[in-house]
Amino acid sequence: MCEYCGCQSLTAIAELTREHDAVVTLISHAREARRGGDVSRMIGTARKIAEVLEPHTRVEEHGLFPAMAAEFPEKIRTLEDEHRRVDAVLREAAVGLPADPGWPDRLIEVLDLLRDHILKEQDGVFPAALAFLGPEEWEAVAAVRARVGTGAPEPTR
Repeated sequence: MCEYCGCQSLTAIAELTREHDAVVTLISHAREARRGGDVSRMIGTARKIAEVLEPHTRVEEHGLFPAMAAEFPEKIRTLEDEHRRVDAVLREAAVGLPADPGWPDRLIEVLDLLRDHILKEQDGVFPAALAFLGPEEWEAVAAVRARVGTGAPEPTR
């Protein structure tokens, strides 16, 4: 992921990036499971992705995005729509095997969307946030994070 603008030096962005990294790793696991025809593993991976994204999405949609919506309304609306699309497919795996036999293919399609979505945030939203948000907005993002926690484990060293 990007490191050229310095935005990851901010705790809020570093946490969001760590969650993105965890999701990207899980996406590769889901693709691997699909290649092997292991739908059970795909379901488990979808649940793990949802677990990481739940607090992540709340931080973005209740902290970061509102602070950027006035400056970038269409881009923020698109990102929120993508959150809904990803969540809808992931939720199908929440209670077991999805009834739709096409779900494994739909999961891979939505994970491709998610990967592109992550790049939009990493290369667009996060650097823009560094430029446009002031201390009050960053405090609001931190307050949301404090309420929702984190979806990705701390990296091991």
